[in-house]
Amino acid sequence: MGIGGCIILLAVGAVLAFGVHWHLAGVNLTVVGIVLMAAGLIGVAVYARVLGRRRYLGRGVDEVVVEEHRRDVL
Repeated sequence: MGIGGCIILLAVGAVLAFGVHWHLAGVNLTVVGIVLMAAGLIGVAVYARVLGRRRYLGRGVDEVVVEEHRRDVL
């Protein structure tokens, strides 16, 4: 699930938790909305953590390649 899916979970959860006043037998829509929002927040946090790690690792590799190239030129 990407960042878009996580944001959709957050939005749908917020609508269910705060904007819907339906009553279904055996289902508490407020709790369902809060669970969806929690899942969306966890997804955003995990996605941001993984993306940040990729960017960090990517920068290190690029710097090594640039340094090796500079040695060849000199």
